[in-house]
Amino acid sequence: MRQKYLPSFVKRRGRITKSQENNLNHLEKFEVSNIDDISKAKISFSKLTLEIGFGNGDNTLALAKANPGTLYLASEVYIAGIGYLLGEIIKNDIQNIKLISGDIRLLIEQIKKPIFDDVLIICPDPWPKLKHHKRRMINSEFLKLVHPVIKNNGNLFMSTDWKNYAESIEETILESNGYKRLKSSIYEKSELTKFQKRAMEEGRKIYTFTLKKVS
Repeated sequence: MRQKYLPSFVKRRGRITKSQENNLNHLEKFEVSNIDDISKAKISFSKLTLEIGFGNGDNTLALAKANPGTLYLASEVYIAGIGYLLGEIIKNDIQNIKLISGDIRLLIEQIKKPIFDDVLIICPDPWPKLKHHKRRMINSEFLKLVHPVIKNNGNLFMSTDWKNYAESIEETILESNGYKRLKSSIYEKSELTKFQKRAMEEGRKIYTFTLKKVS
């Protein structure tokens, strides 16, 4: 069966601990899979933020603890990361995180109305080999896809630790309509993900991009 989108990730199980595996038994309680689920979950919150590819969940946890009035929809495909974040949600009794597993683009495609105050994509898979660049998530097609689900004046924050991916994102922004480039973002000071930490340890710069939806 032909996939709707070229995968921007390799869905692999990876290393997973016994506790993470046990945490996954509770996924159904914290997962949303459609617009009705999201609408029900959002009732008690003033803002709604989508984080795409939360990795180990450290940034999501920090944001959720600091902003209890915001509901965070955290999307990830890697089982170990989902299991870890679930454990932290349960252990800390965090009420403002809901999880999304699978290709987030399929859910975004179904929503078709502005519901997100902010959308975050922090250091997505860089696909460094030239032949794999077509698999990168951030491209003109994605900016066009996500535009309708962001509220007017809402923000799209993106980052990467790969220079040629940053150059590609710059070109994509120039080609895209409906956004205004901002000089800075509160998310630049977010909790470092494990991928950002690794990049900095290896001497790579973190490139950030903040767009505001204007039309």
